[in-house]
Amino acid sequence: MSGPAPEALAEPSQRAGRAWTAALSLANGAIWVGWYGPLQILLALQAAELAPPGTPKESVLAWVTGAGAVVSMVANPLFGALSDRTASRFGRRTPWIAAGVAGGAGALALLAGARSVAVMVLGWCLVQLTLNAAFAAITAAVPDRVPRRQRGAVGGWLGAAQILGVVAGTGLATVAGGVAAGGADAGGAVAEGVTAGGVATGGVSAGYLACAGFVVLGTLPYVLWHRDPVLPAGRRPALNLRALAAGFWISPRRHPDLGWAWLTRFLINLGNALALLYLLYYLRDVLHHPDPGGGVLILTAVNGVTLLGTVVVGGFWSDRVRRRQPFVLWSGVIMTVATGLLAGWQTWPGALCAAALLGVGFGVFTSVDFALMTQVLPAAAHRGKDMGVINIANALPQVAAPALAAPIVHHLGGYRMLYAVAAAVGLVGALLVRRIRGVA
Repeated sequence: MSGPAPEALAEPSQRAGRAWTAALSLANGAIWVGWYGPLQILLALQAAELAPPGTPKESVLAWVTGAGAVVSMVANPLFGALSDRTASRFGRRTPWIAAGVAGGAGALALLAGARSVAVMVLGWCLVQLTLNAAFAAITAAVPDRVPRRQRGAVGGWLGAAQILGVVAGTGLATVAGGVAAGGADAGGAVAEGVTAGGVATGGVSAGYLACAGFVVLGTLPYVLWHRDPVLPAGRRPALNLRALAAGFWISPRRHPDLGWAWLTRFLINLGNALALLYLLYYLRDVLHHPDPGGGVLILTAVNGVTLLGTVVVGGFWSDRVRRRQPFVLWSGVIMTVATGLLAGWQTWPGALCAAALLGVGFGVFTSVDFALMTQVLPAAAHRGKDMGVINIANALPQVAAPALAAPIVHHLGGYRMLYAVAAAVGLVGALLVRRIRGVA
């Protein structure tokens, strides 16, 4: 079709305003609250309560989270593709953010009332389905609205919001659950039962509802106050199942920069996932830390502080010098050094240094790699679907890491070999960024 591209499909040229960036970042953080309140606290407590006799709670939790991970990997590119084809008067992305958040809150409420493992699985899969619909639209809004020279900074703010969302979700789940449990204990009885962790079932329900409320409230400013460019119906890509399914595959031969960028992200995330997966067991079995759980909390706090200190700064700096590759390369190298410390300096001070360095490297990587990815998208008409495919490089390592880590630890050299492999995988990912030709 001739004529200039409509605003929804044009390459953005005007800088995104602070209010828009703040509202989108808040919405992004709210989505992560909805994910990580359950993942860090609530699902584990609920699994301990609902596991059938003779079934380990760890197995129940693994089935629930594994089913959700599969749904997540399909849902993100699927809803991204659907948002690409949305010609609503409210724009392409906003309807999916609103619908996804509403559905996510409802799914969290379903989890709050779950009294069987089957309902847990259903509820968590629905959470992943609906919140991924919103998340796909949020990430696609960046290449829709933000010029390339500003995407590092916006990616940094989104990354900071993600980290704070993880912390806030964990805090909400803990505080709401603890308050409700305390109230039940004060009354002398727990009407709905007590989990194996000593938290009232009513406390778990309150935690889910608190997360659901935050998800809704955190996305309202963006949905209500910011206009989304409208896609004219005549420029909407055709919708058929064959084209939709085919779109999940983006040929690395036709789009080599996207292929190398995807592989870079996958490998660096896989190295990071391998490094963090068995951290509790590493502290307990290798370092013989007197309080492994408390140790993990300290390392997480150190990592979070240094990550927050670099995620926005790295993005701004990358925008200023108009380079992406050196930041991704050196952030990967820093993370490789950090993981190598866990293999070669197996002491508590070594673990603290590794946590700090991992935060520094992953902070820069989070913001700058996001900006790089938005610059290798093949076509404006498919930004949502393509960003969804890219997001698989975040989710797939969480599935692959346990399958790789267990045999390494048990049969191929233990934790020293695990962290050596993690360092090597991350380093290969960092070096592959040099294969990208279209982004400096």
